[in-house]
Amino acid sequence: MPTIETNGIQLHYELRGEGEPLLLIMGITAPGSVWEPHVADWQAHFQCIIADNRGVGFSDKPAGPYSSEEMADDYAGLLDHLGIQRVAVVGCSMGSIIAQQLAIRHPDKVKSLVLMCPWARCDAYAKGVFEAMVQAKARYTPEEFSLHIQLLIFSKSHWDKPEALKSLEEGRIADGLNPYPQPLHGLVGQAAACINHQAVAELSTIGCPTLVIGGKADIFTPVWMAQEVADGIAGSELFLYDDLGHAFHFENTPDFNPRVRQWLIDNG
Repeated sequence: MPTIETNGIQLHYELRGEGEPLLLIMGITAPGSVWEPHVADWQAHFQCIIADNRGVGFSDKPAGPYSSEEMADDYAGLLDHLGIQRVAVVGCSMGSIIAQQLAIRHPDKVKSLVLMCPWARCDAYAKGVFEAMVQAKARYTPEEFSLHIQLLIFSKSHWDKPEALKSLEEGRIADGLNPYPQPLHGLVGQAAACINHQAVAELSTIGCPTLVIGGKADIFTPVWMAQEVADGIAGSELFLYDDLGHAFHFENTPDFNPRVRQWLIDNG
């Protein structure tokens, strides 16, 4: 995986596939490799650009706090390095706030936006969720912390499936064996970016085609957050899966992959 210097850090990235460029920005705690179930489909249609956010994976992990604006500028530098003038962007959770800021701060670089389980501001409950995440990271074993995250992002309907339970257990075991875990200070920095993101007033400046997509059973970033983002971006589309949670894209990958792929093609 190549590394470039951007915005004062070393950022690791990977290119997969050929075609129109598609920038994928993952959420809090997660490296870019988490996109794999989606890249496996999308790389046949796009050149997927996958990076590790600052604070995780093989990218630099400076002391925080980080900001969504700062992290958007990380990606603007990556696009400049790659010589890409305009790009479609898919951002998941924390990646969605980075994508918002990329479109706000660098509008000429963004051709279209898919904002997965997004928010434009945190209320007191959301701030508490992120603060509890940091406290759990500080106190739990890696497997225990993995369970904490799973309980936040997967819906009851997913936990009720026996085959899903096995997959969740395997995921916790894998996280416990991860040789490159996210350090606590990396999570602290990312959590600060999530808590302090405030873009309600600036959403109206986003003029590119935008799809806001989420799950109606999301307890991590509830429906009101997605609705507020969609309401703030003129002409945006909103789609919410019934009974699915924050990880709707993993819970129903067979629908999510082609749905987003076709939307990106139609809005290319």
